[in-house]
Amino acid sequence: MARVVPTSGQPVVVELGPGTGALSGAVAERLPAAGRHIAVELDTGMVEHLRSSMPWLEVIQGDAMQLGKLLREAGVDSVDAVVSGLPWSLFSGESQTRILDEVGGVLAPGAAFTTIAYAHALGLSGARLFRRRLGRAFDEVVTTRTVWRNVPPARTYVCRRPSRR
Repeated sequence: MARVVPTSGQPVVVELGPGTGALSGAVAERLPAAGRHIAVELDTGMVEHLRSSMPWLEVIQGDAMQLGKLLREAGVDSVDAVVSGLPWSLFSGESQTRILDEVGGVLAPGAAFTTIAYAHALGLSGARLFRRRLGRAFDEVVTTRTVWRNVPPARTYVCRRPSRR
């Protein structure tokens, strides 16, 4: 998932739903020193955990459905990559669409959005609807093979060129 993170310049990377920060470390390894890594987390306990365990990570407490507003308040107009660990299959269709619209609205030209889909949830109606929504929200959606070494096994979607702007 972290492969979409630029390795040069001064990129801004947003992580949605960082949870315990497992992906945050991989993003930090790729991100150049001049880059900015912003994590958007809704849960207060996770925000506190991230701020204490990863002081280098810029954590914003808020809802991804308000991503554009949250980033503007942080002085960011566009981003070079968005990585997401959000549990899409658990969200309503309206929530999925709103978040994808927000992501599409903040991506800079050429930027990518990537998210994870756990193999055990792929058959859920919310997961199937999410995959269709990705196809409507982006001109390009590349699905990786399932990574069986991941616990739990998962695949990723890498999306480019938002179709709604």
